[in-house]
Amino acid sequence: MTDSYLDFANSPVGARLADALGLPKPLKLERYKPGQPVIKGSVLLGGAGDPQMLGVLAPMFKAMGAQTVAHAQLPQWMPLANKAGLMTGRWGVDGKPGEKVKALVFDATGMNDSTQSDALYTFFHDAARSVLPCGRVVVIGRPPEACANPRKATVQRALEGLTRSLAKELKKAIGVQLVYVAEGAEDQVESTLRFLLSPRSAYVSAQVIRVGAPVGDGAAPTDWAQPLAGKKVLVTGASRGIGASIAEVMAREGATVICLDVPQAQAGLDEVAAKVKGRALALDIGAAEAPQALVDAALADGGWDVVVHNAGITRDKTIANMKEHFWQQVVNVNLSTQERINDALVASGALKAGGRIVCVSSISGIAGNMGQTNYAFSKAGVVGMVQSHAPVYAAKGITINAVAPGFIETQMTAAVPFAIREAGRRMNSMSQGGLPVDVAEAIGWFASPASAGITGNVVRVCGQSIMGA
Repeated sequence: MTDSYLDFANSPVGARLADALGLPKPLKLERYKPGQPVIKGSVLLGGAGDPQMLGVLAPMFKAMGAQTVAHAQLPQWMPLANKAGLMTGRWGVDGKPGEKVKALVFDATGMNDSTQSDALYTFFHDAARSVLPCGRVVVIGRPPEACANPRKATVQRALEGLTRSLAKELKKAIGVQLVYVAEGAEDQVESTLRFLLSPRSAYVSAQVIRVGAPVGDGAAPTDWAQPLAGKKVLVTGASRGIGASIAEVMAREGATVICLDVPQAQAGLDEVAAKVKGRALALDIGAAEAPQALVDAALADGGWDVVVHNAGITRDKTIANMKEHFWQQVVNVNLSTQERINDALVASGALKAGGRIVCVSSISGIAGNMGQTNYAFSKAGVVGMVQSHAPVYAAKGITINAVAPGFIETQMTAAVPFAIREAGRRMNSMSQGGLPVDVAEAIGWFASPASAGITGNVVRVCGQSIMGA
C-alpha cells in the first residue's frame, strides 16, 4: 500500500508546503539491503562514571567494520579502540561539535547515582544536532531490578525517561533505544547492537531491551550475513503480508522455511514457499489436532530450530455487541493455540535445544483499542506468555520473545477508513506506517543463534507510537 503523503512530503513542492503549514515531514526510512554494512558513518562514544562496557564494545565495533570517535568526556576510549584495531579519533575541537555521525552510543553502566547525570546532559547536549538522518542512538545500562545499590537502581531506571524523550526530540527518523545488559552478559550484546545500529531497526524506537546470560551456548554465527544457515524455521500465517515478509527474511538469513497457513490460503502459501525455496504446510492451527500434527511434521524433519507465531485473526466489535463465538475464535487462534503448540513442541523435543520461539503481539495488547477487547486480551496474553515462560524454557535451552507491531502497511490496514488510517500513520515519532519487513527484521534478530542472551523481551515495532508506553 502506498503512502501518498510520504511521497508528497519528500518532494520539493510538498516539503515547502509542509513547512509553511506546519505539517509532518516524515523522512523515507533507510531499510536494510543484503550486502550492505551494519552502519554507514561514524559512531560517537560517550560514557559516565566508570563505564563497564567499553572493553567489549571495541572488538564488537571492529567486527562490524564501524568507525568510531570519542567525546571529550571519554578519553579512555582511544587506547581501547586502538588496541582493537579500530579507526578512531576525538570528536570536536575546542568545545565545538565535530563531524556529523550516524550513531551515538552512551555507556551508562558505570552510573551509580543520579548526581552523575550531568554526563548525560553534556554528551547529548553536545551531540544531539550532529546525528545524521535515519541515525541511531543506543544507551547501555544495567537492569535496575538487578542492582544491589538502590541509588544505582534509581539512576538506571531514569534512563528510560531519557531515551523515550530523546526519541521524540531528535526526529529525522532517528531511532533511540535503551539496552540493559546484566553483569556477566556483556559478550552477549553484539547481535542486539548489530540490529539496533543497522537499517534493520528502521521502525523500532524508544524500546527497552534486556540482555542477560545466554540461554544455550550463545556463540556468534560463522557468517553474520546468514546467521540462520542450516536452521529450519516454521512461520505461521505465511501466505501474505507480515507472514510472507517473515518467511522472506528467514530465507535471506539462510534458513529453510516451513510456511504454514490455513488450507483456504493454499494458493498464496504455495507462492510464498516457492519464492523462499521452502515448503508449504496447509493446516488450521486452531484445530484440536494441530499441535500433534506439527510435532509429527517437525520430528519427521529432524526437528525445528525456530517457531514464529505470526498467525492471527480479528473479529472486531465492542464487547456489548460481540457474539460469543467471535470472542472464542480470536482467543483460541491468537493465544490458546500458541500455548498448546509450544507445550507440544517443547515437551516432545520437536523444537530443538537452542531453539527460538518468537511471537507476534500488538500495541493493541499493550494500550488497548476500541472494539478490540477480544484481540487486545489475546495479544496482551501473548506478552504474558512470553514473560512467564521465559525462565521455564530457558531451563531447556530455548528462548521466547515477542514483537508488538503498530501501524503496518498491509491489506488489513488498507481496508481501514481513510481518516483512521492517516491517524495511524502519523501518530508516531516517524510520522508514517511501518512495512511488513520491519516486523520481519525484528523477528530475524530474535531468531538468530547469537541472540541467546535475549529472552522474555517484548519489543514494539511501531515507530514510537503514542499508544502505549
